[in-house]
Amino acid sequence: MRRLARPLLLAGIALAVLGLSKAHAEAHGYDYTSSFRFAWSLAYIGLLGAACYGAGLPELPRSRRSAALTAAASTGAAALAISVLQLVVGSALLPRFVVFGTPVLLLPIAVLCSSLAREGRVRDGQRDRVVAVAGPEESANLSRELEGQPERPAVLAWVLSPEDAVSEGPGDRPLVDVVRATGATAVVLDRAGLADQSIVAQAAELHESGVRIRTLSLFYDQWLGKLPVSELERIGLLFDIGELHRARYGRIKRIVDTLGAAAGTVVLGVIVPLVWVGNKVGNRGPLLYRQTRVGKGGREFEILKFRTMRVAPDDAVSSWTSEDDPRITPFGAWLRRSHLDELPQVVNILRGDLSVVGPRPEQPRYVEELEAKIPFYRLRHLVRPGLTGWAQVKYPYGASEGDAFEKLQYEFYYLRHQGLSLDLRITGRTLRSVLGRGGR
Repeated sequence: MRRLARPLLLAGIALAVLGLSKAHAEAHGYDYTSSFRFAWSLAYIGLLGAACYGAGLPELPRSRRSAALTAAASTGAAALAISVLQLVVGSALLPRFVVFGTPVLLLPIAVLCSSLAREGRVRDGQRDRVVAVAGPEESANLSRELEGQPERPAVLAWVLSPEDAVSEGPGDRPLVDVVRATGATAVVLDRAGLADQSIVAQAAELHESGVRIRTLSLFYDQWLGKLPVSELERIGLLFDIGELHRARYGRIKRIVDTLGAAAGTVVLGVIVPLVWVGNKVGNRGPLLYRQTRVGKGGREFEILKFRTMRVAPDDAVSSWTSEDDPRITPFGAWLRRSHLDELPQVVNILRGDLSVVGPRPEQPRYVEELEAKIPFYRLRHLVRPGLTGWAQVKYPYGASEGDAFEKLQYEFYYLRHQGLSLDLRITGRTLRSVLGRGGR
């Protein structure tokens, strides 16, 4: 049901817009499909779909009331946007009957789809009960990760150390007994568990009875959307990377980046005068902040942002920026919350320094430090860095070496699965993040 919720909502949006448009055309005696309004109806469907997705429908609301309020706000915003566009162009692109009737029709549909998604979440949480054969550090990490926001909900039902999972002889099957007693649906084996033949034999028996068996690396990949710390060095080179090994993907990605950045420059042109005025009042100093970052192939470039901090002395040493950094000005804090401080990076995308989606670029001195401490850290420089990325939508604000190490696990996941579908997924989640909570 959870998987059906989103397609059903999109189908409901399309049926509402097209149905009302057809009814209006029949009432006023014109051919709807051959009129210019048909194309604008499709555009309105796309706008409503983006607004609903960005607001978190149908998955995020936790109650019917929340779903109704979210649906009213998102569809109302889309109706307002199309109305403003009609005022600007001076033409009735769509009838008001369609523009304002659609949000009314979509309200019960959105609530229904949200209920389906909510029921699916409950079933997902009950479906996967995991038994881990792992050491104390790995099991603690696994428990913490599953309590966060995994890609596939699960609960850690039991942990066996590799020593406790070993079979001592015929009839002794500790792993099988624990799985049967806890009703587990999946077993995760760390390196030590995989190395013991008696544990593997028990896992094979469980596999034959329908229990899913996963290595630690594969479980992290499929359930958590990252690669485990202990596996980074071992699997660092054992997968294809989209930009390196699929030429067509790289070309399409660059075309999409260029088109998106070109549209972004129009928005940038509108925003610059407003930010300039805001700077004069509450953020005195240069409009732009420029900083050297490391890009694809280790090439350094100058990243552009609207400045959000007080101007630092020339001899100041840069440091990790914290979420509530005292150097951030009040106007700069607003720019961060609205994410407008990142907008000048559309210029970096046009230059080819950045992509829309990819690992975030770091400063050269941090890169040098991290490469010396983190195995295969330099692999992240095989692809063009991004304005947003998988680590940004999965992990909270990072301001330390430890955070950089944590984010690398998500970046390796991105490198392993890099493709247009994942890029779209990240873009959608970024949109939700921008609309749903403050900047970082």
